Amino acid sequence: MSLRKRRAAMAFILVTAALDIVAMGLVIPVLPPLIEKFAGSDANAGVWNGLLIALWAGAQFLASPVIGSLSDRFGRRPVILVSVAGMAIDWVLMALAPNLWWLAIGRLIGGVTSSSFTTVYAYVADVTEPAGRARAYGLVGAAFSGGFVLGPFLGGVLGEISPRAPFWAAAAMSAVAFVYGLVVLPESLPKANRTPFSWTRANPFGALNLLRSGTGLLGLATVDFLLYFAHHVFSAIFVLYAGHRYGWTALEVGLVLAFVGLLDMAVQGLMTGPVVKRLGERRTMLLGLCGGVVGISCMGLATNGALFVAAMLPNALWGLAMPTLQSLMTARVSEAEQGQLQGAINSLASIAGVLSPLFFGFVYSISVGERAAIPFIGTSFLIAAGVLAAAAVMAVVSERRAAVRDPANKTAA
Repeated sequence: MSLRKRRAAMAFILVTAALDIVAMGLVIPVLPPLIEKFAGSDANAGVWNGLLIALWAGAQFLASPVIGSLSDRFGRRPVILVSVAGMAIDWVLMALAPNLWWLAIGRLIGGVTSSSFTTVYAYVADVTEPAGRARAYGLVGAAFSGGFVLGPFLGGVLGEISPRAPFWAAAAMSAVAFVYGLVVLPESLPKANRTPFSWTRANPFGALNLLRSGTGLLGLATVDFLLYFAHHVFSAIFVLYAGHRYGWTALEVGLVLAFVGLLDMAVQGLMTGPVVKRLGERRTMLLGLCGGVVGISCMGLATNGALFVAAMLPNALWGLAMPTLQSLMTARVSEAEQGQLQGAINSLASIAGVLSPLFFGFVYSISVGERAAIPFIGTSFLIAAGVLAAAAVMAVVSERRAAVRDPANKTAA
């Protein structure tokens, strides 16, 4: 692929990633009220909301390795285009949903189609040299962050017009991404590098076997799982925690989340490349993990909202760990296995997405109130910091072992 085509391909990936995340963010302000309307009460809405989240994560867990393996067999372009078109159809389905069961079907389809992110990451590995992958993954992460900043804001504005309007807008954005890709996106995986499709490799547990095949890959996969597990403390308890401890309103929570997204965009989009060039991928990953440990510990200990916001500055360095970890893992498998690898990684993230909110939600429930079993409301954040610290230790051990087994491995130096 020529340099011009590679640049056009990366531009498409960034635009598509941003559009997909904006589309997901659009429905965040209106989906819970819609669930509550169908469920009939707050209590029932809570049960259904948890069920829909679990359905989405479970569908991702099952579908990610299948989609990754399909992209290894048929190429990245058709899989990405079909997935994006499927997302557009899913948003239309949810816009027309007359009941909770229809929404549940929509969430299942959404979990499958959003698994295309595995192919997006594999595509990036195809069109970038190993030395430039950390920066490329940082740009993709920045596009995701930008989508999460813009999406909920637009969803809130459109939701004032109609609770169904954000779903139609999300469908339109996914349709635009499909048409754009149909015109612009070239194939990135040559036919000579493709591998036959196999259910042995494509099922979630078969895909996870790949993580044991590469030097140091299983250790890095464990780091990835711990990173995602710690990160879900925010989706599990942040809104409740901020309201209970600091008295923040919905508007203040939204502004803080926008600030977090902007910080993440800056770190992943602007800092990753220069820092990797200076420190190398392994040290950059460790810097990101250690920044997360400091930041999230300070969040748990912050006695007021201002200190909590200040803790987001060191915590933002966490964004350095994600793209460098992705880059280190892609260097440990062949070009023909990139789709399967991303499917396995996404399956791990899905498992964390199911287990972590349940765990941190429980910890929070027993650390708040006058008769709390754990008499400190910030306990969940401190545990998350401990999980990240364990990830940093695992990263050091894994890379040292990889260096011993493969002295030519420069990333471990």
